Amino acid sequence: MQGNLLPHDGEMYLFDRFFEAESADRYLLRLKEMPGWKQEPIRMFGKQVLQPRLTAFCGINDTSYAYSGIRMHPQPMTDELLSILQKIEQFSQLSFTHVLLNWYRNGADSMGWHRDNEASLGTDPAIASVSFGEPRTFQVRCKKNPSERLSLILPHGSLLLMKGAMQTHWEHCLPKTRRSTGDRINLTFRKVF
Repeated sequence: MQGNLLPHDGEMYLFDRFFEAESADRYLLRLKEMPGWKQEPIRMFGKQVLQPRLTAFCGINDTSYAYSGIRMHPQPMTDELLSILQKIEQFSQLSFTHVLLNWYRNGADSMGWHRDNEASLGTDPAIASVSFGEPRTFQVRCKKNPSERLSLILPHGSLLLMKGAMQTHWEHCLPKTRRSTGDRINLTFRKVF
């Protein structure tokens, strides 16, 4: 484990091998089989387009979650998701109620610059981000000074923990890549109020 990767205004920690390769492989296969994957339309630059990835949303209660004009209603957590959640909560000493799942099918699937700062997440939310599958580059930039950036690879089985004031002061994205890539499923656990 490295220390805090952010130079100021928040906390971000990367745990490269949080899940052993065999467990990570098993989780990836099971998550791909999970029902409820969708490609939701969003509004970008005045046009309605399909998100460049598949998404699903699960929770331990029925509280819905809204972002970018989309309101998601949770399906129940699967046994695999509950197992992953339990390991993260025991390790981090944090609690989470929901998980947003993103399936990046290839290098053309992506996530634009954003902050997880919706009011329903409360002040200074903690986000536990788990990656299974093809490693991808994750970028972070300071909101006040966008030239201040960090770039890191999120490997198969890794955990990225974001907390403190990070979602107030830093944006993050998963850019497209021309390099041919395989499936990657990312789980972002959060507490939704």
